[in-house]
Amino acid sequence: MQNLPKNKKIILFDGVCNLCDGAVQFIIKHDKKDIFRFVALQSELGKDICNYIGVDQNKIDSIILYNPGVAYYYKSSAVLEIADELGGIYNLILISRIFPEKLRNYIYDYIAKNRYKWYGKKESCMIPTPELKAKFL
Repeated sequence: MQNLPKNKKIILFDGVCNLCDGAVQFIIKHDKKDIFRFVALQSELGKDICNYIGVDQNKIDSIILYNPGVAYYYKSSAVLEIADELGGIYNLILISRIFPEKLRNYIYDYIAKNRYKWYGKKESCMIPTPELKAKFL
């Protein structure tokens, strides 16, 4: 994992999920400090990162925020960390930290379980435009 940018946080996401794709597009649009880089969980690098941090891809149905050499977060904790980095009005979501992580993840899991049914699924991962290519690893 030596080739990962040390000064960027990496968001691993489901590359065929329309909801996840929308979330990635939203984060890119609001990432004014250029903090994040993106990797599809289905990609070789996504699999390598999951293996490196010890996350079993067969048991994870979630977004993962990986800060190389520091920590990783998944499910609702990843969402809260991302919102914290985006700052501004998105910090309002941090109020949900008053709820136990188990409850936050229950809601997260319910949405994750139904995301294909509600938002659909792509045949393959998104191909970034030339302008966005630098955001993807």
